[in-house]
Amino acid sequence: MSGHDESTARQGRQAAIAISAGGLLAILAPVIVRALGLAPRVEILLYLVSLAAFIWALVVTARIWQKTRDR
Repeated sequence: MSGHDESTARQGRQAAIAISAGGLLAILAPVIVRALGLAPRVEILLYLVSLAAFIWALVVTARIWQKTRDR
């Protein structure tokens, strides 16, 4: 595997981790807030962090697609 392919694979793995972590955070946000007795605004903050992870992963996958489409 060349350095270019390894970089692309690493970025793909990072995007996959961000997607799965964001999804788990969105699913578990209500449970975390209730278990710790936090204010509802903390739950919204967790949702926003999850959304940021999804947006970041979308940008990374779009860059991967752009980089690999010319091959």
